[in-house]
Amino acid sequence: MSRQLPLALRYPPDQRFDTFVGAPPGALAQLRALAAGGGDWLYLEGATGTGKTHLALAACAEAEAQGRSAAYLPLAAAAGRLGQALESLDGMGLVALDGLEAIAGDRGDEVALFDFHNRARAAGIGVLYAAVAAPALLALGLPDLRSRLAQCARVTLLPLDDDGRAEVLRLRARRRGLQFDEAAIAWLLKRAGRDLAGLTARLDALDRASLAAQRRVTVPFLREVLGHAAG
Repeated sequence: MSRQLPLALRYPPDQRFDTFVGAPPGALAQLRALAAGGGDWLYLEGATGTGKTHLALAACAEAEAQGRSAAYLPLAAAAGRLGQALESLDGMGLVALDGLEAIAGDRGDEVALFDFHNRARAAGIGVLYAAVAAPALLALGLPDLRSRLAQCARVTLLPLDDDGRAEVLRLRARRRGLQFDEAAIAWLLKRAGRDLAGLTARLDALDRASLAAQRRVTVPFLREVLGHAAG
């Protein structure tokens, strides 16, 4: 059923290659090549909040926009039954497996992933892995799986600085048609923490509040809407 959903519902429009800020040099070209069916398998590594899920979803959206089948699987949702989940992905054009750390140490899941890796290679399926650390630093108990993962091309994502986070807010506000003063962006970044997922959730709330009040987002408006929560 999920494969029949409109593209924008499966892969949020904010999470596309052209909305990603701070990609390492050449990384987006590698991802686009993989999505198109001609690139190397990739392993995205980076701390929580560095954009791994954004890029995994963007790769799937790009693949489907080019007429290829794609599937995104957060491994935390399939932990303990990964074999069954991966069997349903045989025959896809691109598979993005997010959060490898969630199945590290589970023998059954690791064997299932190892088997899928080999099947996908043989079938010409493109695979994108994402994890919080390099394969050697994950608590994997299966040496052969660690070896296979280490053979993928690696992309390391780093946390954004304040300028990068401000640019993310500008881009997402612009996509929503949300009028967001620069002073308001600085105010929000100073008080709302560094987590991009949390910032995006607050931007969604501000979008709704701004539309309801028919007001642009200024510092006084932020104090009214988020002042108590943002401190």
